[in-house]
Amino acid sequence: MIRNWLKPDWETGLGIANLPIDRFINLGIKALILDVDGTLLPRQEKKLHSSVILWIQEAKLHLDLHLLSNNPSKKRIEYISKQININFTHNAAKPSSRALRKALISLQQDPKHIAIIGDRIFTDILVGNRLGLYTVLVQPIGSNGKTSKNNTVQRLEQSIAAIFGAIK
Repeated sequence: MIRNWLKPDWETGLGIANLPIDRFINLGIKALILDVDGTLLPRQEKKLHSSVILWIQEAKLHLDLHLLSNNPSKKRIEYISKQININFTHNAAKPSSRALRKALISLQQDPKHIAIIGDRIFTDILVGNRLGLYTVLVQPIGSNGKTSKNNTVQRLEQSIAAIFGAIK
């Protein structure tokens, strides 16, 4: 079967803080690659919402985690990573797979046991599908820790992906 590179394995309709961690465990997932901007916090912010921090703390009890961001600011992504004590990769250039391949090596897990969670189809989902990861599309997050009403880019990407038969 040919995999549609634009179709997430799980289109949640949820923000990251509402994802059930048990689902990943039940699927045999051992590690999570987490997008940063739009997924963990709004693109213009540096401080994680308490709901996201709590979710990450719970996830860390069961899974290995790594931050993978296209953001070129090492200082900003490092600041975010220190809030939750997780290794990170900045300036990843997703959907290029180079940075993600390095992150996979550091996690020392088979790609079929790794999920990538992100808010963008043409970066997070595309690169994850290219490398055989379990791909999870979440709703972008707002400053209040809840899903953002401003998800114009995601809606546009979903419309384009639907043209290619990825999303119905």
